[in-house]
Amino acid sequence: MKPIRIVLVDNHCIVRQGLRSILDPDPRFEVVGEAATGADALRLVAEQQPDIVLLDLKLPDTSGVELCQPMIHASPQTAVVILTAFLDRHLVEACLRAGARGYLLKEAENLHLQEHLLNAVQGHTALDPRAADFLVNHIRRDSPPPELLNGREMEILRLVSRGFSNGEVASKLSLSENTVKGYMKDILVKLKVHNRIEAVLQAKEQGLI
Repeated sequence: MKPIRIVLVDNHCIVRQGLRSILDPDPRFEVVGEAATGADALRLVAEQQPDIVLLDLKLPDTSGVELCQPMIHASPQTAVVILTAFLDRHLVEACLRAGARGYLLKEAENLHLQEHLLNAVQGHTALDPRAADFLVNHIRRDSPPPELLNGREMEILRLVSRGFSNGEVASKLSLSENTVKGYMKDILVKLKVHNRIEAVLQAKEQGLI
């Protein structure tokens, strides 16, 4: 099995060294590059096409939120995972809506970094428990009760919660990808959420899946 290729983006050298000290001894991972600025990070990601980017939010020339979309455009298969010292619901939401596949906190006592990275590269969302709590509490407080989902919508949402893409869901259920996309639009409307991650969190909070 090939190691998971990772690019580290943080303007503090000591943070990058600390991450290397965690990842380098593990044969499942390979750090293929480091960057301290957004411009260097974009060039590196386009060149290396890594499996994962560990991205800090505060860089000298830009923010991690603003980098998410350009990085995904430069390397569509790359999972962008935010690693930051800042915990703020609006930041978590902004990063996930920009395409990040995870939001982790540097100061977490038990980061479980390798486990989160394995989840991210498999298509799942890697969230620090406190970031997940922020989102769930926001949904619970601000959202009216969702409409009931029908059987097919429940089936699709269960597969989405396991990290499957629309194409993979379509294949498993013998549907067209456009049909699955249509179901997903209906699911978002019924649950009164904006994206797949919020849909899964809402459904779990409501005990639907």
